[in-house]
Amino acid sequence: QVQLVESGGGLVQAGGSLRLSCAASGRIFATNPMGWFRQPPGKERELVAVIRTSGTPYHANSVKGRFTISRDNANNTVYLQMNSLKPEDTAVYYCAGGTYYRFFRGQCDYWGQGTQVTVSS
Repeated sequence: QVQLVESGGGLVQAGGSLRLSCAASGRIFATNPMGWFRQPPGKERELVAVIRTSGTPYHANSVKGRFTISRDNANNTVYLQMNSLKPEDTAVYYCAGGTYYRFFRGQCDYWGQGTQVTVSS
């Protein structure tokens, strides 16, 4: 049973923008912080951003000022707006949901299938 579905990945030139979307089941979305991880080629997965049910966001230092996480509670969707993209942002991006502190341990309860983002130089 698929509960998190990402979309919006693709190929973009450096300096460009993309917006990722993650549609979640209502049960998951209403009661959980939601966030995004990414896994660059040959590297470990890393936390990118988290947003609490209240709307309070957290962004990793590597993306602060360039990426913005948001959530649409009416449509059970979380977004990641990515601006000023760099080649080092190339990764598979995963949507996730779960307890807030577990995001920082990479131990979320719910995961999407991932969407590829490739930034060319």
